[in-house]
Amino acid sequence: MADPQNQRSGMNLTYSGRTRQKYLGNKGLIVLISLLSAFVPLSTDLYLPALPGMADYFCVSSDLANLTLTMFFLSFGAGTLLWGPLSDRYGRRPMLLIGLSLYSIASLACAFSTDIHLLIAFRALEGIGGSSGFAVATAMIKDVYDVRSREPILAVVQTMVLISPVSAPVIGAILLKFTTWRGLFEALAFIGLLALAGSIALQETLERRCSGSLLHSLGRLYVVARNPAFASLLLLFSLPSICALAFIASSSYIYIRGFGLSELEYSYFFAFNAIGMISSPTIYLKLSRRMCRRSFVTMCFGVMILSGTLILILGTWSPWIFAVALLPSTIAAGAVRTPGTNLMLEQQREDTGSAAALMSCFGIIAGSIGMTLISMTRENMIPALGMMYMLIGTICAILWHYISKKPYVSHVPDRYATATGS
Repeated sequence: MADPQNQRSGMNLTYSGRTRQKYLGNKGLIVLISLLSAFVPLSTDLYLPALPGMADYFCVSSDLANLTLTMFFLSFGAGTLLWGPLSDRYGRRPMLLIGLSLYSIASLACAFSTDIHLLIAFRALEGIGGSSGFAVATAMIKDVYDVRSREPILAVVQTMVLISPVSAPVIGAILLKFTTWRGLFEALAFIGLLALAGSIALQETLERRCSGSLLHSLGRLYVVARNPAFASLLLLFSLPSICALAFIASSSYIYIRGFGLSELEYSYFFAFNAIGMISSPTIYLKLSRRMCRRSFVTMCFGVMILSGTLILILGTWSPWIFAVALLPSTIAAGAVRTPGTNLMLEQQREDTGSAAALMSCFGIIAGSIGMTLISMTRENMIPALGMMYMLIGTICAILWHYISKKPYVSHVPDRYATATGS
């Protein structure tokens, strides 16, 4: 936890004595947290260009091939509910070592799968193992950084995390020129081992561990979920994941089968959209010096509605028009993540691992809903995606109008207040 004296002095970065990293250092810790936070996009986007080819290889429908995505996300979300509370009880580092070992082994098993059903099963195990890093990474940020320095750190981490949606499909498409889809899962196993090595060098960031039995630790999820302030924000900021994951699941089919692009051309269009994701945390940090949090988030949800309308009306005309129409909503949905995550973390003084687990789980569940819905549209994926952004943007704007006026939101310091001296 942050030192109170450092909090009062307004330092940008605050550490407690136990959280100093002897081997990783501050920069190494941020890199490790970023890598752990990136396990979702790395584990999905790297092999997205291979999805249509995998369906052909196993002689199955695209819906069945998409289950390798859906099962990964479902198991990933369920896994966070396990690792988060356990990390509050036993520490962040032990959970990382166990989970990342499972992820690496499951990734290798995926590479050697001879049946689509085996591949789906191993993807589920891969999701459970990888979720340890995702849940624990968010908790580690709360362990180490205070409320005022947390948003810039979250923005830095999210920017580094969002580089993976840009690079992963391009790398995946390039690798497919030299290997098959199996080689992509071998690459994921290597990434898992790299994160495991960093976790071995990590010094524990949790200072006070929760007491009680294993069941008591898991029961803290219910306690956190009953916090109305946390629950309302959790629902609100999970909803944009429906749209984001719906696009990820449908992107290869839209560009490759819908617009007739090659796998490499698809990766370029995907990267163009992902650049918007990367820029979103930086856009938030810059605009938050001039706008209050309430106005900024309201603007983002309005942009999602407008962008969804453009996708619905113009998206089918060409791949470039679709990509340009989608870009504003991608930026807006990414930009609300930084203030949203900070607001949710501030609702819990303890049980940070459980809170982070619920945040991860709800985001994954929402994303899985989006992937399921978009897979049901088949020939009308672009109009369906536009409708999703319009509907989710409207619902979020209405919820935020009421939630943002609550004391548990308005009393959390934002960067606008700091910059203006208010």
